[in-house]
Amino acid sequence: MTARPASTTALDRHRERNSDRSAVDTVRERIAETGVEYVYYQSVTLSGRAVGKVVPAVHLLRNLEKGVQMHRSVVADFQTDRSGALLGGGARAAEFTALPDLDTFAVLPWDTTVGRFFCRLYEPAHLPERGGEPFAADARGNLIRRHREFTGRTGLVLRSGCEPEATWTGPGLEVPHRPDACPAYRIDLLERARPIYQKVITYGRALGLDMIEGDYEDPGQLELNWMYDRAELTADRLVTFRQICRQVARELGVTVSFMPKPAIGVMGNGCHHNLSLWNGTENVLAEPGRRELHLTETGQHALGGILAHAAGAMAVMGPTVNSYKRYWDTGLFAPERIDWGMDDKTCTVRLSANGRLEYKLPDAMVNPYLSHAVLLAVIADGLTNRTDPGPPQGTARELGHPFPALPLTLGEALTAFTEDTVVTSALTEEICSVFLAGRSDEWARFCAAVTDWEHQMYAEGTP
Repeated sequence: MTARPASTTALDRHRERNSDRSAVDTVRERIAETGVEYVYYQSVTLSGRAVGKVVPAVHLLRNLEKGVQMHRSVVADFQTDRSGALLGGGARAAEFTALPDLDTFAVLPWDTTVGRFFCRLYEPAHLPERGGEPFAADARGNLIRRHREFTGRTGLVLRSGCEPEATWTGPGLEVPHRPDACPAYRIDLLERARPIYQKVITYGRALGLDMIEGDYEDPGQLELNWMYDRAELTADRLVTFRQICRQVARELGVTVSFMPKPAIGVMGNGCHHNLSLWNGTENVLAEPGRRELHLTETGQHALGGILAHAAGAMAVMGPTVNSYKRYWDTGLFAPERIDWGMDDKTCTVRLSANGRLEYKLPDAMVNPYLSHAVLLAVIADGLTNRTDPGPPQGTARELGHPFPALPLTLGEALTAFTEDTVVTSALTEEICSVFLAGRSDEWARFCAAVTDWEHQMYAEGTP
């Protein structure tokens, strides 16, 4: 690959990284060793969906330099609003350039003729003013930049581990159970799901997820976890995990759903984020040598920021109409108020062993690039303002620590989102605009929908 002139744009700099001979040769050798013939160049929409193009692997060098082009409305899933307008740019908008990150190359274990890259997105180079600059609606690129800025300001790195829950249904997975009891942790039910967890774990390990543990939780619900890491790596791995689950479901002839609340009376599908802050090799949330549960002063301020902005962050953590059904069905381990506790599973944030904060608002449909970007912003705000999280129990608000109420509908959450400038500052104006347009349209469509519940309540009713 030929030498390049001095960098002038973010796109130029990325192209320079993709011309590194050693890194390129590593990818080419892997392609040759595994017999990869096709490559997915994928990015992630604001809803968290993987999108992209497939290209024959023989064009690797061309795509490392030129990337692939996609219509910018793809970041909004090509959704139209109720009036028919295309969100995310419109039909006449310029395409963006998706350029692969070399270190994300992987070979799909279920078909080793196919490889994949995660891409970062840029304005096309030909645009006169912003050509070559980061595409402002790129959630993944935004998180990478925000984390770099956070570390530059604080000297700290955010590490996280997600707990993705999913509901599996299909032949042989039906579970008769007592209505007054939960089937969690039962080995006989794990045995029913053995073909699922074996394939998910095997594929996960092949794609770089250090799978660590999993369990059966509620009818059809599995939680399969992997080791924590830097926030942006965890986000990539959550997207990969969802792709693995879809593939396993196809192979086994079953269905997997990340719907946050599949039914009344069963536990919802959450995606708790387990957070820790690191200065080099030290987790600054806990003091070395202390065994009892505790938070350092730094940890308390970080927690204070998370709680103070939990209401504003809810639209990101619970991004669908269905998300809020999870909080209405009480007694099933979903938070009911904004608070924290020492190893208390009913709270918004639980301080658990090993000095980590388990943030329980995110659900299984969360976009991890948005959620982690928001967490970086609210943690930084807590550190700057030395925000007090209040006492560690489930009644912090009742004891005079007035955190805002937990939004209980998507409409309420969107209002709180727009009013919280710390939360919105974590995202670009374009991300906020497209995200709000899509979520607001979803809320409007739901409010206009006539549901089965309404027919049951009113169709035969007479005043």
